[in-house]
Amino acid sequence: MIVIFLGVLGALIGGFTARKRKGNRKDIAQYAAGYAMAFMIVGLVVTVLIDRWFLAV
Repeated sequence: MIVIFLGVLGALIGGFTARKRKGNRKDIAQYAAGYAMAFMIVGLVVTVLIDRWFLAV
């Protein structure tokens, strides 16, 4: 759930960043995909850390 939420959030931030920099459709799509992947990796790490924390307790 965290991974999906952060992926969507990253895509939105990436799209708005590219639009703010006056990018065309391809730029917006590339920024959205790149930010989404980066945010999803962060979400994956957070999910694993939370899972390990709750299993250790």
